[in-house]
Amino acid sequence: MTETQDDILNRLPARLRAARQAQGLSLEAVANLSGVSRSMVSQIERGESSPTIATLWNLTRALQVDFAGLLDTGQEGDRVEVLRADEVPEIDNLGHGVRVRILSPPEDAGRHELYELVFAPGGALISQPHGRGAAEQLAVIDGTLTVASGQAEQRVGAGDVARYAADIAHSIRALDGAARAFLVVTAP
Repeated sequence: MTETQDDILNRLPARLRAARQAQGLSLEAVANLSGVSRSMVSQIERGESSPTIATLWNLTRALQVDFAGLLDTGQEGDRVEVLRADEVPEIDNLGHGVRVRILSPPEDAGRHELYELVFAPGGALISQPHGRGAAEQLAVIDGTLTVASGQAEQRVGAGDVARYAADIAHSIRALDGAARAFLVVTAP
């Protein structure tokens, strides 16, 4: 039997509500943690609104639940989870002149995160310190980036990988033109 989009959307409200209640969180608390308005969270839980992938991503991170687990049928077995290119969530408010695509599942947030970074010429991703012991690995695919961690700074070209502390102020800048890279953020 093939599962329809309606089947998934019918399961989602109850599963989100159950996850929120299991955490002992109010609608307001989830709104504050996720950046999704209280009224939107309520509408989604009542089945009156269907969330975008980005909204669902923010909610699952706030609730610390498995994105795919909210949608699956509960059947165990082998599976391959695929997010099509237009479904991959993006973060718009980090830096300037950079598109950040979230490639890792929400349940990995805060421990192991994977991002695709696409920089316009002059673009920059400037980060405040993450938690103690956090580190980043940046693999440049195209172009050249300048990476700074604390007072240290290095230029990193296509094919290069930079590893650096992320529990201090750090930044990635495309000073010489457009660039593309993958970023892995890990925490102990």
